[in-house]
Amino acid sequence: MTTASHHLAIYNFGVHTEAYLTGSVQGFSLREPFNFEAASRAAGFVGRSGYAGEPGPESWGEQVFPRFLREIGRDSGVSSLSLWLDIECLVAFTYAGVHADALKHARQWNERQGWPPLVLFWVKAGETPGWSEAVRRFELLADQGPCPDAFSFKSAFTADGGPYLVNRERIKQLTAENLEAQADLMSAVKALPV
Repeated sequence: MTTASHHLAIYNFGVHTEAYLTGSVQGFSLREPFNFEAASRAAGFVGRSGYAGEPGPESWGEQVFPRFLREIGRDSGVSSLSLWLDIECLVAFTYAGVHADALKHARQWNERQGWPPLVLFWVKAGETPGWSEAVRRFELLADQGPCPDAFSFKSAFTADGGPYLVNRERIKQLTAENLEAQADLMSAVKALPV
């Protein structure tokens, strides 16, 4: 089901086992530009927030982190914020190709967490959610569970608040398109150290 008047936002957040670009998380940092490029080539990708002071897209406001970071005594974590046409497009990107390769190693790079790894929510087409809005939705999901304002892949809602019925056949089609578009990236990623 495509919701043309809205786009799907995804915010994910985690904490690395070591500092960025070092030791056991080097494999993550080496894959990050490939993930961003694969996303930009993926069917249904609308855009992503960049990070203030770094090359790439403009940041969608000041980057903030969920309260869970303070609760574990850390001052930064790894997070991303992007927009997609719909859930099928996001699933097709997330669970195949370059990004799926990164997910395969995520437990090695990230600490176990007591909060959800991500939150999904709808925004009106043409609007971009800020980091603070994404964090608010993330905390809502963690505190209250899935609802139309903050949900997960397993408990998804439409933009008008009804249950989202995922089109599995469309996911297969989109996945095939994405894999073809990122074949060169996948070859490069397979040569990277974990």
